[in-house]
Amino acid sequence: MESIIVSPGSKEEKYRTLIPQVRALLEGETDMVARMANAAAAIQETFGFLWTGFYRVVKKPGRPDSNVEASERTDVETGQKDLDSHEESCELIVGPFQGPVACSRIAFGKGVCGSAWKEARTLAVPDVELFPGHIRCSSAARSEIVVPMFRNIGTMENSISSDTGNSPDTGAACTHRSWQDVTAVLDIDSVSPGTFDGTDAIYLEKICGIVGNYLLPSV
Repeated sequence: MESIIVSPGSKEEKYRTLIPQVRALLEGETDMVARMANAAAAIQETFGFLWTGFYRVVKKPGRPDSNVEASERTDVETGQKDLDSHEESCELIVGPFQGPVACSRIAFGKGVCGSAWKEARTLAVPDVELFPGHIRCSSAARSEIVVPMFRNIGTMENSISSDTGNSPDTGAACTHRSWQDVTAVLDIDSVSPGTFDGTDAIYLEKICGIVGNYLLPSV
């Protein structure tokens, strides 16, 4: 495949045209960096966002890997200690991306990316300036969506939940998963406010499922 076919229709039509192309593009490729790279390029070629890329969950040097089931760790007695241990042992490190230079590392629970990792759910932020603790990697970014990618452990249920309160983010939650299952996040920035909604969440979660080689309900 030499180029991506972009639908001239609506946002949803663009995603529906993109999904099978991403599947075909990644078919037979076993290297995760290569899968992330081509998925990011395909999304960027379709929509022309400011920044499209992945951050990978990576163990810090000399730290035990806390990205496993809590029951497997005998030194953690409470949920808070579990979170603290994870924050100390792992971080997000930038992976394949399309766009301007980016922040190299993001801590657990920090900014939109770290929060999506900690909460194990998609966060769509209509105005990044209103998001508490937003990390400014580019002054041109006005809105953002971050989608967690999970371990390949089979089918998971996908659901969309909207926050109608004062919080600036609208989440698409992947049920039955926790931050312990997150292996990476897909991060996309836009120069326009309010770019991302439930449609983006549904289809970008599907793309993350394709990249991570786990199953999501058909869309």
